[in-house]
Amino acid sequence: MMKSTTFALFALFCILGAVLGGGAAQAKVLDPATPLNEPVQSSLIGRSVLIEEITTTWCESCADIDPYLMGVADAHGSRIAMVAYHPSDNLDAFQPPAAQHRIDRLGLLHGNLLSTPTFFVEGESPRTGLDAWNEVQRDILDAEVQRQDTTTLQFEVVQTQNITTARVLSFESNSEQLHQTQLTFMVMHHGKSVPTDAINPGEATRDRVVVATAECSIGNTSVTNEIGMVSSAVNQSCTSDFTVSFENLEEFSVLLIHENTIESISEENAGLGTHGAVEVAFRSRESQDSNSFTTALLVLAVGAGIIAILPRKGSKNLSE
Repeated sequence: MMKSTTFALFALFCILGAVLGGGAAQAKVLDPATPLNEPVQSSLIGRSVLIEEITTTWCESCADIDPYLMGVADAHGSRIAMVAYHPSDNLDAFQPPAAQHRIDRLGLLHGNLLSTPTFFVEGESPRTGLDAWNEVQRDILDAEVQRQDTTTLQFEVVQTQNITTARVLSFESNSEQLHQTQLTFMVMHHGKSVPTDAINPGEATRDRVVVATAECSIGNTSVTNEIGMVSSAVNQSCTSDFTVSFENLEEFSVLLIHENTIESISEENAGLGTHGAVEVAFRSRESQDSNSFTTALLVLAVGAGIIAILPRKGSKNLSE
């Protein structure tokens, strides 16, 4: 297992890269106590880069890395949307079928994905392990540069008794192949408790756990997949009133994605990347002001302090 100072540096440099990367608007992150008896709307955007992580509750490297990732996500603001897929491997404590469905989607182009943690930026080259995060950061920047146009999306979230409902409000796209695409809702559970009898080298909870998903084919105006939701429906069109409902969660995120259908990926050589994505989160923030100069100075100062205590070349580590 890597030393704690290494992981501290990992987190600091990731956050610093996001802070100094500049221009990141704040993601819509609301206090989990926010009343939802009246609808809350997402931002009217779609430029968030999707980062998909395959992780497990039993993986030691995952347990070391995952606690830092929420802070990294907050530091990036709305530039990224980061989700965690826990596979159906007979060992993971969660194994949500919705997550395995998304892993299978990635497997269409990347084959059998067993290593954890593995990260995909817009469905492209898998990056595995802590050492790969520099590559992930570069992939994020490349994805932002390469995106010439994105779908603008907006949805609302409201609660009634024990049910939370999300509904598409706005959709605007210049895609010429809309009939080969779909809108996908994903629900992430934050602070999801790991059962006490599970193999767990990490903390008592996990964040960003994808627990439900539903897909609406724009070409067929129909819900093609519903996993972990209470219900899903479409009346006039996917782009105007696609609606999903799920059981209330204390802290959660809802993510709306415009992406290619599995059929177009399998048969038309379409990519795994998104055409647009927007997220609304109801959770505690890890970083209140990721773009502030004060935050940058703090990260630099703490980073310098940790570097100062790391063993230098030629010195002997007494713990070895």
